[in-house]
Amino acid sequence: MNNNTESCQDLYTVQEINAQPRLWLETFLLLKKNKEDISNYLQPILDINNLRIIVTGAGSSAFIGEAAQSIIQKQTNQLTQPIATTDLVTHPDFFFIKDTPTLLISFARSGNSPESLEAVSLADKYCNNVHHLIITCNKNGELANYNKETKSPCYSIILPEETNDKSLAMTSSFTCMLLTAILVSDIKNIDKKEQALETICKQATTIIKNQEIFSKIAERAFERVVFLGSGEKLGIARESHLKLQELTDGKVICKFDSFLGFRHGPRAVVNANTLLVYLFSEDEHAFKYEKDLVEDIAKDPRNIQSILVGGFNDITIENSTRIPFQAVNNNILQLIPVTLIGQLLGLHKSLNLGLNPDNPSVSGAINRVVQGVNIYKK
Repeated sequence: MNNNTESCQDLYTVQEINAQPRLWLETFLLLKKNKEDISNYLQPILDINNLRIIVTGAGSSAFIGEAAQSIIQKQTNQLTQPIATTDLVTHPDFFFIKDTPTLLISFARSGNSPESLEAVSLADKYCNNVHHLIITCNKNGELANYNKETKSPCYSIILPEETNDKSLAMTSSFTCMLLTAILVSDIKNIDKKEQALETICKQATTIIKNQEIFSKIAERAFERVVFLGSGEKLGIARESHLKLQELTDGKVICKFDSFLGFRHGPRAVVNANTLLVYLFSEDEHAFKYEKDLVEDIAKDPRNIQSILVGGFNDITIENSTRIPFQAVNNNILQLIPVTLIGQLLGLHKSLNLGLNPDNPSVSGAINRVVQGVNIYKK
């Protein structure tokens, strides 16, 4: 670890990023301990014919649903859709279907965001048969105690207190809630995922121990960063773009896209001062498309700088940095440690810019819990 970060060990952001492998284990043990209760609540719901699962949250909490959607759908064999609370609140009639049985899975760090609370209330209003699963990091949050307010079936999973990040940017809260979503959607087989968990803890530990890579990258002159991912990695790309943009107070403008989608116009954002972050898939079929794009961009005479994460090691391009991340085939949890790339890049660029990563918003435009949202009843 570089001297700059060593002098900042008292920062919450540093502590919360570094604590993630340990907190993933604590989260796993918590869920394993409550396996029977969780299964007794969820399994009858998941057995409902034509069940619709909506995964929701605001900001980073919404991106948890985007990253987990395909995994939850595969494990439950039920239609799963990520819809942000910020969309549900403004247009509930667009998304809720009155006579369709619905499981609303809500993610929230604090559980006190106005949209999070209104979304669960609107689900009760607009759906005749709705069930709630709340995953949150704050036992004292209003959302954690929503089961006292609703007549609909409701189960709250409160993660270890340390996951309730004190810093502005969500780090351990994001990955622990994402881990929880994946594990509880197949809770009966949680014991079989212990080895996969051990693997991602080792992967994350390796990334954290090699933070000097991110410190050196942060010293470069880049003004734009684009994160690209396919499948479940697209949700991680979106979370990563927000993390870096938040932690640099918007001084670095970030974008995200899929590898294929990037070709259809968004690639125009790339200039000579752009950093591309490739979050490669472990799926050989998807990787073929990803490799084609990377090799195409490598021909750009501007010699665009890039970061390579995961995938297959048969790509060698100039002006690139490969992150030490040994991918493992068929590890359903592998998207979780990939999230650290955006976190660490954001942390070190924030420090490089002379900002306080715990509270990088100099203007106060963004806050740990969103401010200024009025709820209007429809």
